[in-house]
Amino acid sequence: MARKGVSYVTAAQLVSMVRDPRVAIIDVRDEERVCDAHIAGSHHYASDGFADRLPEIAEATRAKETLVFHCALSQVRGPSCARMFLDYLSEAKEESAVKSITVLERGFNGWELSGRAVCRCKDAPCKGVCS
Repeated sequence: MARKGVSYVTAAQLVSMVRDPRVAIIDVRDEERVCDAHIAGSHHYASDGFADRLPEIAEATRAKETLVFHCALSQVRGPSCARMFLDYLSEAKEESAVKSITVLERGFNGWELSGRAVCRCKDAPCKGVCS
C-alpha cells in the first residue's frame, strides 16, 4: 500500500475518528501514561522501547487504515515514532492495511486541556469503554 509521509490531525478531527474501527490511536508516552489518563481505546507502546516492538505493533495494527500517534505534546516522541513506524512498514515484507500515519497536534496534553474525554483505566490495551 502506498503511503505518503506523516501528517497531523487536530483534537477536533480525532474526535470524529475515535470510534472508527479502522483507526488506531498509538500512545508513545513512557511512564507518564501510568500516572496520567489516556485517550479511550488507545494502545500503549512506550517510546523508550518502541523500536524493539515494531513487528508487534505492525501485527496489532495490520487491519487498521489510519494510525494516530501521540505523546504528551507530540513535538518529539510522537512524530519520531510515527516516522519510525512509517519507515518500518515501507521496508517490511508483510501486508498491512495502513494507508495513513498521523500525529495528534498538541499531543495528549492538548487533548486533555481542550476538554476532550480521557480514560483512567489500567487496562492494556484500553478497551475504550471509559470516559
